[in-house]
Amino acid sequence: MKIGIIGATGNTGSSLVKEALGRNHQVTALVRNADKAKSLFADTVTIIAKDAFAFNKQDFAGLDVLIDAISFPTQKHLAYDQLDLAAQLIHMFRETDSPRLVFILGAGSLRTDGGLEIDQLRKTPGAAAWIDTPEAQHQELNFLRTVSNVNWLGVSPSANYTVGPKTAYVRGSDDLLFDDNHKSEVSTGTFAAAILDELEQPSIHQARFTVRNK
Repeated sequence: MKIGIIGATGNTGSSLVKEALGRNHQVTALVRNADKAKSLFADTVTIIAKDAFAFNKQDFAGLDVLIDAISFPTQKHLAYDQLDLAAQLIHMFRETDSPRLVFILGAGSLRTDGGLEIDQLRKTPGAAAWIDTPEAQHQELNFLRTVSNVNWLGVSPSANYTVGPKTAYVRGSDDLLFDDNHKSEVSTGTFAAAILDELEQPSIHQARFTVRNK
């Protein structure tokens, strides 16, 4: 497959690049900083460097999959860009089946025994400094669920999302997943592997799934 990754140099994006290349897919890194991408990936990927909102349909030509893995700076309170970029990509590919659009969402929109995880996050001391991002990702999922004429997929990590290698995993749909020790955790490597598994053997259309380390 030909896979484009917006935000390829971030923790999620770089893990996706590594996993995709390890499976012999062709990767286009869509990034803001070309030098950083070159230092990470050398000549293993095609690099297109632009502001996220400057990418156009021609930049995505020929891709089978386009993954929006960008993370906007929480400290600058630009989390609304998360939703704006999703809306731009959806608008760009209305009435099409290709590329498949994949949106990396937060865990805040997942259900828990007490309701939505976002409701618990809002009550966390100091949440004002970072709550913009999970709020925007929650809104992003709500927006995507109104879209019926684009081939989209949403993916949410577990509550604790850590940088680390891939492991076996458990996949769910809209409920926050916990292991036997009531731990909700997934590594970047596991998260990337679960996404590539879904891309190689599609089973979800216009819906979201979540994953945790097994």
